[in-house]
Amino acid sequence: QAPDSFPPLRNEAAVRVLRGRMKGIQGHCNSCYMDAALFSLFSCTSVLDSMLFKPFPLCDRNVQSILRDEIVNPLRKTGFVRARSVMHLREQLTEKGQCSSFTNAEKDPEEFLNLIMHQILGIEPLLKLQSGGQKEQDCYCYQIFMDKQEDLVVPDVQQLVEHSFLSSDLKLVEIPSCFIIQMPRFGKEYKMFSKIIPSLELDITDLLLDSPRECCVCGDIATLECS
Repeated sequence: QAPDSFPPLRNEAAVRVLRGRMKGIQGHCNSCYMDAALFSLFSCTSVLDSMLFKPFPLCDRNVQSILRDEIVNPLRKTGFVRARSVMHLREQLTEKGQCSSFTNAEKDPEEFLNLIMHQILGIEPLLKLQSGGQKEQDCYCYQIFMDKQEDLVVPDVQQLVEHSFLSSDLKLVEIPSCFIIQMPRFGKEYKMFSKIIPSLELDITDLLLDSPRECCVCGDIATLECS
């Protein structure tokens, strides 16, 4: 355990601490969905560090301390988290979520995030979405859904998000403080893309509801949008 608090890893420090054998979060009993989510949320960014320290109204301090002291701080300090620490968290999630399979079965990352953010820590939803002028939807992450695109062989995240929002007629109601994106799901028999290139920046201008944008013909403020 690492009881002291450590900042997220950046630049050369991230490479030095995280690269090599016995680095990252050790997998055990179908924990890959949780390992990947925790690594993505905390290893190199502090945007969700409020989950580790802030006493939310519904916050379970035991789960919060396990997450902070047994997973996030060791990951940032040494670049390695043993499977036993993640299992400790999974046992607590099983107890709090009334779901007996969190310790041994593979789950959807969204199910894990909804449980820990909403039911256990009591965090407000991170995203507000609207589809086709209907009622707003609150959620904690966005999963990319899309049909196979023949022209997208090795896409980047920017392209996948834009295609997914367009095909689902979705808009972001407001700029999110944190935009958690789940890549297209893969089965054992089929993979939609063999590789996806991470976009180091995400332009959400065209994804925002009622966002003023430039006309691609005359350069003035646009009044119409063609999908």
